Amino acid sequence: MTGEARRALVTGAGQGIGAAIVRRLVADGCAVTAIDRDGAALDRLAEETGARPLLLDLTDQRAIAGALADAPAFAVVVNNAGIDQHAFFTDTTPEDWRRLLAINLEAVFAITHVTLPAMRAAGAGRIVMIASEAGRLGSRGGAVYAAAKAGVIGFARSIARENADRGITANVVAPGPVDTPLLRAAVNARGERLLHAMEAAPLMGRLGTPEEVAAAVGFLASEGAAFVTGEVLGVSGGMGCGA
Repeated sequence: MTGEARRALVTGAGQGIGAAIVRRLVADGCAVTAIDRDGAALDRLAEETGARPLLLDLTDQRAIAGALADAPAFAVVVNNAGIDQHAFFTDTTPEDWRRLLAINLEAVFAITHVTLPAMRAAGAGRIVMIASEAGRLGSRGGAVYAAAKAGVIGFARSIARENADRGITANVVAPGPVDTPLLRAAVNARGERLLHAMEAAPLMGRLGTPEEVAAAVGFLASEGAAFVTGEVLGVSGGMGCGA
């Protein structure tokens, strides 16, 4: 591409890790389309960064296909959107499973399905999926979330195998506990013990930052990562050692 900004797509972009990824990619020279279901958050991000806001419910696969069917080809796609629920598996319901899988896994399928053909036609592309160390290590009180994130890892590696010969890479970033508005809301709801437990989980003894996750995404989205595919990059202060 001769001087033209690389087009990037980021889901779950309204706040936290997603917003940090948008900022990083914009700083790296990308023209970013930011997807979220929070219109006000998208508007603030668009005003700050110049990203194009796209209000979209990622549980609606037809809406995803309709919104992106005629979009210009993306050079970078970041599947970041996700939700969690803290509950022991025996206390969850099939409705919980469907809700968690819809955002954490099925939306990844849907976004990749609609954006990958143009990458294949162009003979280049970077797909980055945000999973979690829970997908490699399991999660006490988060079995369904962990299963969905493990699915993201397996999916990314499969996409890497299917598309490497087309110049397309597919990689995963696996964060540990990250200091985001969602984490702070969980701490407010469940108490400081949760915060202390999350701070103690990484070997480094602290929470990660959204910007640290975004830096990993920036690398995997870059031309410098052209020979990196099918990999899981932990950004977790050492939680994933040996995983």
